[in-house]
Amino acid sequence: MAFGMPLRKAQELAAEAERAGFSGAVVTEGGRTAYLTCTAMALATGSLELGTGIAVAFPRSPMVTAQVAWELAEVSGGRFRLGLGTQVEAHMRRRYDAAFDHPGPRLADYVRAVQAAFRAFRDQEPLAYEGAFYRLTLLPALWSPGPIAAADPPVEMAAVNPYMLRLAGEVADGVHVHPLNHRRYLTEVVRPEIAAGASRAGRDPARVPVTVPVLTAAGDTDEEQARWRELARAQVAFYGSTPNYAFLFELLDRPDTTARIRQRQKAGDLAGMAAVIDDQLLDHFVVQGTFSQLPGKLQERFAGSADRLVLYFAGAAWERDRALFEGYGQMARETRKM
Repeated sequence: MAFGMPLRKAQELAAEAERAGFSGAVVTEGGRTAYLTCTAMALATGSLELGTGIAVAFPRSPMVTAQVAWELAEVSGGRFRLGLGTQVEAHMRRRYDAAFDHPGPRLADYVRAVQAAFRAFRDQEPLAYEGAFYRLTLLPALWSPGPIAAADPPVEMAAVNPYMLRLAGEVADGVHVHPLNHRRYLTEVVRPEIAAGASRAGRDPARVPVTVPVLTAAGDTDEEQARWRELARAQVAFYGSTPNYAFLFELLDRPDTTARIRQRQKAGDLAGMAAVIDDQLLDHFVVQGTFSQLPGKLQERFAGSADRLVLYFAGAAWERDRALFEGYGQMARETRKM
């Protein structure tokens, strides 16, 4: 996983990730756009699969997103996957000044509109999409990018709660799970809800691959593992402060966790927030071990529940220690062989 960054730096990271043995990179949108970072990475690599994980949907019209994704699919030779998400209401309304009413149905409609634009670009049908939130009905030949040699980029959705997972199963070409995840959630909530949505739409659930970010405490010494484990603890506390994610702790019989985190957050006590995540709880969210141990541990935890694993801390490792990054690359290669 990588965040938006200066574009030449993104090219350096992508080239080194490809050499290190990673199969792909997922770029999440923050202070910089995910699309430009993916473009820079595509131009610096020849085999690395690239995707937004996720790009924020609502501030851009579906047509703008479809055009950008189409060009990325073309320039990458079909290596690009379009991951879309809603972000949270405060950011939509106060940072982007974008609509946020009915975010679930709006995102599903957005995905359908993007897919309709792809069909029109390929001259498979005229652009005549009229949904509940989006209406795309004009595409003169002069304004269409036209067909490309690459396949249509898969359009994937970020989903956390059961409702969004069912929607993704209905309309999306894949699902991005939140980094705050654990085995019970993946097996008891994610997979069944995606399958239910796919069944409702008459689709095969196997057509909806699940991408799962993984928090790892990796290192060949106890000290290295301990350092990344504490970073993971702080990350779980940060994500766990969001009320919408409280049910993830409830599944682990820790129903008061989010409330306790938020109490410390309101007091400005970052250390106290992390302290709420005790070792037993943290073990549900983090995979720990040496680089030689982790492929087996990842296989054991995620077999049958994930189609793609995204190493959440690998990008941060590249920033801090290139030798550590090489270890992540080796781990990626070994995991893929299993």
